[in-house]
Amino acid sequence: MNEILTWILDVVQSVDPVLRTLLAGFGIMLETSILIGLVVPGDTIAIVAATGVEDPAQFVFLILAVIAGALTGESIGFALGRYFGPRIRASRLGRRVGEHNWERAENYLDRRGGLAVFVSRFLPVLHSLIPLTVGMSTMRYRRFMKWTVPACILWACAYVSVGAAAAGSYRQMADRLHYAGYIFVAIIVGFALLVLVAKKVLSKLEARHMDRVARPGTEMPPVAAPELDAAAEPEDRTVEDTAR
Repeated sequence: MNEILTWILDVVQSVDPVLRTLLAGFGIMLETSILIGLVVPGDTIAIVAATGVEDPAQFVFLILAVIAGALTGESIGFALGRYFGPRIRASRLGRRVGEHNWERAENYLDRRGGLAVFVSRFLPVLHSLIPLTVGMSTMRYRRFMKWTVPACILWACAYVSVGAAAAGSYRQMADRLHYAGYIFVAIIVGFALLVLVAKKVLSKLEARHMDRVARPGTEMPPVAAPELDAAAEPEDRTVEDTAR
């Protein structure tokens, strides 16, 4: 186990630190901008890149790169939604995503406003659809950034920290403990299970805001973003009115 794991970590670490950091940021950017996150989760990119960290400087720069990549991708997704949203939704790729998922994203944004932007960063499927959906809504870019920046920072710090800590612990114990590889795997699997449970619980708690069903004999009201003019009404009042 140790030999195989050491070889894998050495392969990751053998990549030039600057190149590895840039690739991680670029991968995260694609993951959040053009629906690639539906195929290759950013979680995997962040953790794999983090296993190659050798010193505090690399750790900090990797976190910054992941945050920058996530925010750039979110901004690109917003712009694509603003200018090409309906076309993307009607495209072959958009149809593969599923109309049901598009509707869930719209309903969630309609009901929860900025909070939907923050929470969706931690939810499967929605984290790739929400930037596009926000772009198709009337929510302003500034407010979108206000909610997505802290979410991206929290997400990046969590995943990079776990990947770096697991790999660092393994390297310290590999020469002394023959079962060090199992400790590494236990850390990663334990974190993955914790994230999975958290996502399941969060999805269940927020599901009622996504799957909105119209009453018999009535039509579903048109979906609109909760903010029409940031200067006209306070943010909390806007979300409250939308929920009514």
